[in-house]
Amino acid sequence: MQVPGVGPITASAIVATIGDAKQFRTGRDLAAWLGLTPLNKPSFGKERFGHITKKGNHYIRKLLIFGMPSRALMAKRNPEKVDPWTAKILAGKPVRLATVAMANKAARAIWVMLTRLENYRQPIA
Repeated sequence: MQVPGVGPITASAIVATIGDAKQFRTGRDLAAWLGLTPLNKPSFGKERFGHITKKGNHYIRKLLIFGMPSRALMAKRNPEKVDPWTAKILAGKPVRLATVAMANKAARAIWVMLTRLENYRQPIA
């Protein structure tokens, strides 16, 4: 089973670029390397997150973000088949922000798949 919103072109580009995913300690490190994590601007002890950093690989980040509107469209067409996290993020955030959040989560799932050599497991709805 494949990660929703990630097709064969994106998957092959990720594997070719990353190589060994164990070079990243966590999935968040991979997402940060791709530039999909929010910019942290702490002020007076309060965490404030801004736009994504865009410091990583532009091509893979673009492929992941451009693939997520298909996942959002699938969630709107078949709400009974979507996992609760995706439904919640689409209901509470603008679509563009939600697609970036879904791309971040997909990058983390890809890291897990590559480090553990497992197939994708669909979250239980």
